[in-house]
Amino acid sequence: MEADAEAKASEFYDRIRSRVGETGEMEMARDAVNPAMIRHWCDAMEDHNPAYTDPEWASASVHGGLVAPPAMLNAWTMRGLVPPVPAEARQASEGASAVYGELDAAGYTSVVATNSEHEYDRYLKVGDLIQGRGRVEDVSAEKTTALGVGHFVTTLTEYTNQDGDSIGRMRFRILKFRPGTGRMGEAGDMAPPPPRPEPGISRDTAFFWDGLEAGELRIQRCEQCGSLHHPPVVRCPSCGSYAFDYQVASGRGTLYSHVEPVHPPFAAFDPPYVVGLVELEEGTRLITNVVDLDPERVEIGMPLELVVDRRNSERNLPFFRPVRPERRQTTLRSGEIKAGDVLGPCPVPITATLIVATAIASRDYQDVHHDRELAVLRGSPDIFMNILTTSGLTSRYVTDWAGPEAILRKLSIRLGAPNYPHDTMTFYGAVNSVSEGRVEVGVQGINKLGPHVTGTVELELPEGEASG
Repeated sequence: MEADAEAKASEFYDRIRSRVGETGEMEMARDAVNPAMIRHWCDAMEDHNPAYTDPEWASASVHGGLVAPPAMLNAWTMRGLVPPVPAEARQASEGASAVYGELDAAGYTSVVATNSEHEYDRYLKVGDLIQGRGRVEDVSAEKTTALGVGHFVTTLTEYTNQDGDSIGRMRFRILKFRPGTGRMGEAGDMAPPPPRPEPGISRDTAFFWDGLEAGELRIQRCEQCGSLHHPPVVRCPSCGSYAFDYQVASGRGTLYSHVEPVHPPFAAFDPPYVVGLVELEEGTRLITNVVDLDPERVEIGMPLELVVDRRNSERNLPFFRPVRPERRQTTLRSGEIKAGDVLGPCPVPITATLIVATAIASRDYQDVHHDRELAVLRGSPDIFMNILTTSGLTSRYVTDWAGPEAILRKLSIRLGAPNYPHDTMTFYGAVNSVSEGRVEVGVQGINKLGPHVTGTVELELPEGEASG
């Protein structure tokens, strides 16, 4: 019996492996490149590059008019919300569709993208009608992964427009696996740390904790002289008054000092963790945790923002995380940067809204990105972010740093730990190389489970130093 099973598995693999080199049918975009779809993508990704949405600015730029974010390359030919192609029909076709149909029929019905490599020959402009033809590059032997037992399928798709102009190409790898055969979704994988100790609340501090429940950071204020105090006091040290109200803080501040406690360990604080003394814009200081940041990247003076959250606690608590770096208004020149330059950390709060909105904006209606019940049935503890969103956020991070006229030439990413709701992924980046106007930036996005994305982005920048 075991020998028969092995023989059948070997025969099946030989059959799907024989598809390597096959080219599938031409995939045609249902719509030409248009401002509405671009705007939908940019809204969902929070990408405010004027090259994508400001016609006047774009016309005066190096682009000569509105262009689509390059990471949208394969979004234009996604099927969208239309009836799926039956497995039998895919088996009867050629190329990747045939491989996917064979795998579905054999029980490998779940799918997740793992790698994506884009090369851009030119940006898509409004009116371009994109088409793509894919070729099967590789089909792996059966592998055992955390998601399940399955096969990796790698394809290479060439994209052109209606005039036959080359737009770019995408190498894409997915895992087709049997649902229920992996480790993801087991209780231990997502088990939270024990709850934090309850704070002591008195009549004099109740306003502070009530404020956090309302999503506010309240600072005690003397009604007589207006001075602010934290921690709260019984009598104003400035004027002696006993009358107090409060002021709602802006939630912005800078890191005054910090420490990373090591011993004794407290599991409730999810080590390693950073205790920071944050100087608020209002002038008072607050001891709290600095979160969503690698402890080795904490710097005194770094800008921080408030996060009110129930992180393994029965009540809302005040945390602080790095402020998302501001988008550069002018474009860097290659002479201004060098290998080793570091991009600032950029936190991306992962919400169900972000996951669903960006999946829809990329025309990806795979159920694991929208439907929690079906995602669980397919072996995931929750819905999770799709790879097109990760591509879009990665390119946003780098172009926000480089400037609106930086030209993306390559985007290569590999996925690791999934992005689930109620988490934060923080981007980190550094310049790998600078050569003849080409800049390669290494990027990593890390969530609480580990690295979600690792990759490189290659940019073309104006040469020389900035004028003035």
